[in-house]
Amino acid sequence: MTIMDSTPRDVRHTQSPSTERNSAELPTANELDFSLILGGPIFQLFRRSHLSGDGLELLHRRLLFITGIAWLPLLVLSIVGGHLTSGAGLPFLHDIEAHARLLVALPMLILAEVVVHRRLRPVVSAFLTRRIVVGPDVPRFVTAIQDAMKLRNSVPVELALLLLIFTLGLWVWRSQIALGTSTWYAVVENGQFRLTLPGYWYAFVSVPVFQFILLRWYLRLLIWFRFLWQVARLNLQIIPTHPDRAGGLGFLGKGAYAFGPILFAQGVLLSALIASRVLYGGAVLSSFRVEAGVVIGFFLLVILGPLAMFTPKLAEAKRRGLAQYGLLASRYVEQFDRKWVGGGAAGDDELLGTGDIQSLADLGNGFAYVREMRAIPFGLDDVLRLAAATAAPLVPLGLIVLSFEELVAQLVKILF
Repeated sequence: MTIMDSTPRDVRHTQSPSTERNSAELPTANELDFSLILGGPIFQLFRRSHLSGDGLELLHRRLLFITGIAWLPLLVLSIVGGHLTSGAGLPFLHDIEAHARLLVALPMLILAEVVVHRRLRPVVSAFLTRRIVVGPDVPRFVTAIQDAMKLRNSVPVELALLLLIFTLGLWVWRSQIALGTSTWYAVVENGQFRLTLPGYWYAFVSVPVFQFILLRWYLRLLIWFRFLWQVARLNLQIIPTHPDRAGGLGFLGKGAYAFGPILFAQGVLLSALIASRVLYGGAVLSSFRVEAGVVIGFFLLVILGPLAMFTPKLAEAKRRGLAQYGLLASRYVEQFDRKWVGGGAAGDDELLGTGDIQSLADLGNGFAYVREMRAIPFGLDDVLRLAAATAAPLVPLGLIVLSFEELVAQLVKILF
């Protein structure tokens, strides 16, 4: 039975792997089918309704079905209600925020499932294949995987998400996101917020669908962070001289690229929100500079911050490496100096072509690797790439709300 069956294989283990087999026979992460996506009642529902295959195939069906359910009825009902291009302060076709949310961010979050599924599984396997987790820690590593899969498959958790969406989620949308003027989805009369015909579908179908998919991603991020926290507590085999300058854990920073589509979707939401407030709320584009910077920084912290859980192990490995390689270097250069500078070399020893020179250079390179080792498993290039993914949707914002001349003037003000 595979993980896609109604009772996932990794949930049915009742005994600790260490009691059933030795470390040499323990399954790898791939054999346990580690995935943040392949589980839970919604995934099973998609499989049975032929909207997904066992390995997240049929992506186009999910994109068309979910996006169609969320957006297409709004188009039809807006035509029926006379709110398509007129009839309200903000007609349906002019609502940038709704279209960005349902036609760009929502499909991106669905696409992200395939990306994260495919890119995180090798990251998890790397702890074993690169022998970062070895020996008696392997059973604990496997247990951490199983714990993550159990939480991923939890029916009560997804039910709690639905309850949260139809209570707090609707309140947040009504009080914080919805515009306070008459629009295609609601009419404001005497201070009362009255939903229109398409507004009922928007409030009780489209918005909850989007919020559920978004909140489920936040849940998956929490599962991933919890898994990393458990792994960071193991006795990891970190090599200070590893060329990735992160003790061999540099793959974690590269693995964070899997969350790029999610960051892009967050940038789309931010861009659409700002555009809506500028075009229809009378706000000034430049007034959102701080908010945009805070949002980008926050989501970078959400994705990369948990990797700092490995900082104590990396810092300890660097201190140990500097001490050990420093001692080795001292012993080597002392002997090198005695032999080649102090006249200790035999008369028939040739300086040209001797391996001692190359060994000294190699030792220096090894010591440099240790000295340059980072205390976090990601670099500046990783930060910049993820920041670019989040900020990219903000670029067209200037062209939407400003003319080219105004955009240039705003850029000059921001830069100077």
